[in-house]
Amino acid sequence: MPDLIAKPALGHAPLTLAGITLAEAEPGRITSVAPFPGQGAAVSAVLAPLGLVFPGPNESLSAGRARILWTGRDQAFLISAEAPAGLSELAALTDQSDGWACLTLTGAVADQALMRLVPVDLRDNAFPVGRCIRAPLNHMSLILTRTEAGFELYVFRSMARTAWHELEEVMTVLEARAALI
Repeated sequence: MPDLIAKPALGHAPLTLAGITLAEAEPGRITSVAPFPGQGAAVSAVLAPLGLVFPGPNESLSAGRARILWTGRDQAFLISAEAPAGLSELAALTDQSDGWACLTLTGAVADQALMRLVPVDLRDNAFPVGRCIRAPLNHMSLILTRTEAGFELYVFRSMARTAWHELEEVMTVLEARAALI
């Protein structure tokens, strides 16, 4: 039997242009949680020892390293935490860890860079810390959340290189524009 070696989706060093830093993050385990009909409150009760509840639409919550992101109607991703005992009786759980890549985008104008690719108002007042959406990043599916540090972008692992390239292009344009001013 072959030995499998866990590898990051990209393995790129962080890139900083125009005061924006793009980096690959290792989110740890990603578990999709889809409560069975009528079990939302029970799922929240089981998540309580982690300091979490099942998120409402467009919401992300964190407690320490454990996080939960709304990913669609009656679905969320539990990140960097093991599913608590009893959760599998209340919700469909699937391990998504090897299917998604996480990129971070930080810096004072990170929202301006992202708004060139994502058709959403990402300014602080419209998209505050704790907000989470599913949206397209050009032609790719994206789960986007704002954190205290900036933005986390979850893309299908198979699209991670394309997402990096798209973001790098925007950062390069913003860097060139800053050099002209």
